[in-house]
Amino acid sequence: MDNGSLVPQPGHLYVVATPIGNMADLTERARALLGAVDVVACEDTRTTGTLLARIGVHRELTAYHEHNEIEAAERLTAMLAEGKSIAVVTDAGTPGLSDPGFRVVRACRSRGVPVVPVPGANALITVLSASGLPTNAFLFAGFLPPRSAARIAFLEKYREFPYTLAFYESCHRIDKFVDEIVATLGTERVLCVAKEVTKLHETFFVGAADGVRTRLSSASLKGEFVVIVAPAGFVL
Repeated sequence: MDNGSLVPQPGHLYVVATPIGNMADLTERARALLGAVDVVACEDTRTTGTLLARIGVHRELTAYHEHNEIEAAERLTAMLAEGKSIAVVTDAGTPGLSDPGFRVVRACRSRGVPVVPVPGANALITVLSASGLPTNAFLFAGFLPPRSAARIAFLEKYREFPYTLAFYESCHRIDKFVDEIVATLGTERVLCVAKEVTKLHETFFVGAADGVRTRLSSASLKGEFVVIVAPAGFVL
């Protein structure tokens, strides 16, 4: 199995992380493999096409996203069985983490097809590493349901969870989500809310939940957000 070469091997699936904002975060290995695989499977062919054009690469693209993931996973594994090399990417970050990727990897594993991780940028790990909140253990819950009652129920369930909680949130609900955290976990629970990580307007809001809420209320809420919640009793 190929686990380090810059030259893709036939019948191998490469799970390739792409930048979450700063193009300089694309690794040398990712760049080389994206330029040499037979096919690149991606969420949005326009987004990935732009990325590849910026690095001077032109490859066959095929759509692989949440709406066709089951069918596409079967199609991709059939191509791998024919000996093609395939890179799977998302619009930004690491495939499979709140992004498409899980089903094709599972299909490959069940069939004994080699799967090679090509690590790189990931919003969750990036924010955790710079948050100042405990990172020895954490629960990543991705995007919580849109309904307020379901989100509050989740927070109630994990109110006394002994480790850090981590979430993704959209710009459309971030203010409401922080309100729910304050109401459910208390004004003094330590939070880190990060937006536009690695981009021009990267911002970290860190501190007691009520203070973070106040600072967010006067900030631009454009962009993608990562929310980190410290265990009860943690003091920054």
